[in-house]
Amino acid sequence: MQSAFNPLRLTTTVADVPYILETGRLANQADGAVWLQCGGTVVLVTTVTQTTERDMGFFPLVVDYQEKMYAAGRVPGSFFRREIGRPSERETLCSRLIDRPIRPLFPKGFKDEVQVIATVLSADQENDPDVLAITAASAALHMSRVPFLGPIAGARIGYVNGEFVFNPTSEVLAQSSLNLVMAASREAVVMVEGAASFIPQDVIASALQWGHEKLQPLLDLQEQLREKVGVEKMAFNPPVEDAELKEAIEGLAMAGLSEALYVPEKMARKKAKSAVKELVHKALAEDARFAETPDRLKRTNEFLAALEKRIVRQRIKNEGVRIDGRNTSTVREIKTDIALLPRTHGSALFARGETKVLCVATLGSSRDEQRVEGLMGDGAKRFMLHYNFPPYSVGEVKMLRVSRREIGHGALAERALTPVLPSAEDFPFTMRVVGEVMESNGSSSMATVCAGSLALMDAGVPISAAVAGIAMGLIKEGDDYFVLTDILGDEDALGDMDFKIAGTREGVTAFQMDIKIAGIPPEVMAKALAQATDARLHILGEMDKILAAPRPQLSEFAPQLEVVQVNPDIIRMIIGPGGKNIKAITADTGAAIDIEDSGKVSIFAPTLEALQKAKERVMHFDQRPEVGTIYEGPVRKILEIGAIVEILPGVEGLVHISQLALERIDKVTDVVKLGDTLKVKCLELLDGGKMRLSRAAVLAEEQGVEFKDSPPRSGRPPRREGDRNDRPRGDRGGRGDRNDRPRGNREGGGSRGGSGGGFTGFDE
Repeated sequence: MQSAFNPLRLTTTVADVPYILETGRLANQADGAVWLQCGGTVVLVTTVTQTTERDMGFFPLVVDYQEKMYAAGRVPGSFFRREIGRPSERETLCSRLIDRPIRPLFPKGFKDEVQVIATVLSADQENDPDVLAITAASAALHMSRVPFLGPIAGARIGYVNGEFVFNPTSEVLAQSSLNLVMAASREAVVMVEGAASFIPQDVIASALQWGHEKLQPLLDLQEQLREKVGVEKMAFNPPVEDAELKEAIEGLAMAGLSEALYVPEKMARKKAKSAVKELVHKALAEDARFAETPDRLKRTNEFLAALEKRIVRQRIKNEGVRIDGRNTSTVREIKTDIALLPRTHGSALFARGETKVLCVATLGSSRDEQRVEGLMGDGAKRFMLHYNFPPYSVGEVKMLRVSRREIGHGALAERALTPVLPSAEDFPFTMRVVGEVMESNGSSSMATVCAGSLALMDAGVPISAAVAGIAMGLIKEGDDYFVLTDILGDEDALGDMDFKIAGTREGVTAFQMDIKIAGIPPEVMAKALAQATDARLHILGEMDKILAAPRPQLSEFAPQLEVVQVNPDIIRMIIGPGGKNIKAITADTGAAIDIEDSGKVSIFAPTLEALQKAKERVMHFDQRPEVGTIYEGPVRKILEIGAIVEILPGVEGLVHISQLALERIDKVTDVVKLGDTLKVKCLELLDGGKMRLSRAAVLAEEQGVEFKDSPPRSGRPPRREGDRNDRPRGDRGGRGDRNDRPRGNREGGGSRGGSGGGFTGFDE
């Protein structure tokens, strides 16, 4: 191992971008530790193995991916200001990205514990660390003593202007119609996942082939690392096959398992297989050959599973018949139902064979968006899809918890539906779909896509097209490949591939592939994609029979929405001091109100009545004076020439002394006082936002007398009776101190316009 201050650094270039592989600087007590750098992004991946005496019945591999906020120069937003607790959804998905391609590359029978930890140490927010972590994990395992059958490398493929892009930056990826993550060995692709904007299947096949060729230098780099610092692989001897036990089990179980595997219904088939296995265990326990060595019988279930796998695969190869009697390209019977839940915004039930998923769509305001904090930047999700797989769906008893698998399947279905959603400008709702798996016998994630599409349409969400998904399987027997459409749960477990593909009639929107063999030839991949297209179109046709397009209107129980435009200057008045006004509106109506700086106000309310009430309260602050309209408002100021009255929120106008009463008055205070409420009528709107208000006109209407409008020729009060010489010195015409005089245009008064309405006329 290299000195911590003299690490080994290897460099290669892919698509004119340098990649640095380093070891020897950090984590030297791990079995393998690799630093992989691209641009300003650095990922450290370590691997450690330890022998365990206990046979857990499975390979105990644990993969954890963690993002440290310091990598992007940020402080965590949590209360504790540190990365603690359960991993984020992104960290979980990235952990799965690493786990899925490396897990099949450990030798069969290897049972030692292996832990792989990927830590993002630096993030430039341009080069995503997720695909770097796949390559670094492979490198750490390849150089270590762990018996790993690698190497592999990870890559992201974009598609911009008809050209493929290798590991696009975040800026380029935003312009791409394809976001394909792949992992590949020297010979073939071993894992695929991604999203697309209605991409044809042949483009995806070409992207995989192009990406496989491009990532070869990353495999070469790992081989160089292995040659320079790799340690001797630990001794591993696969368990010796017990030929005598295997022969005994085949003799006891072959006929019964063959018959049980013809039972088309899942639970009945499971019961029939259990009966056969119980008889086998009982017979072996009584067999004298194994009486003295009972430990040999621990592998009975393993041999039974291998026999079951062989029977199913041979039947497909020789007869072209699958477990439930279908051929290789037939989709199971499809049944759908919508609007089955009376008070939800949208609901749909989708059944394909013995797989059944109930999806519920819920609409909310923009305040319901999910805030996402991450190294690649913060954001908000206005669409969420959550997938739940309760134990009763497969007839089991387990603790209720959200597993990595559930998070992964939900993310896949979410990617599938996202491209058809309306824009925030056209449909400013937050959308959530929850998929509840009611029964499962293969590809419940793709059933969730179908049910989710129908639930959104049932809720009245104007999606651009329906989306359907299908899961494809593969059986490889010798040199022969058999592609299976719409795989069962048993076919997933006993087969060599699980390839999930979702999309519209126009093209693919999401996909995910895992394989258990070394790789798949390009022509087989192309066949799987073409066969999946036929199945997807068939499913979309069945979905159209119950709901071919979104409902024209939202559910009556969905939030009611109206968008209004107000003068940006009055936003502060709608909000009020400390949010007083808007809080009062939301408390009284139950509405959620989102206000943008442009003056765009989105009002979400639980009922139409609440919507109208909230709208009236909002628009109350954005009213404009109209000629002939009577307003009522408080007297805000008393002047010698009249009274200032607030007729609308933030809109004030002058009622001239000559318009305060039907009869002649000497002083304004003879009629009104500060704080009084007056009814006034708008007589005229003048240039510059000025207006003439009259209390006398209101009084004339109330008393049924004729109102004679005689606008004053100036802002001066009418001449008063009395001797000029009796007036105190300094008083010019009773107008008061100079500073109290109204400035500007005094013709007919005016308005002291607040920010609301924009009317300005009377300046003090």
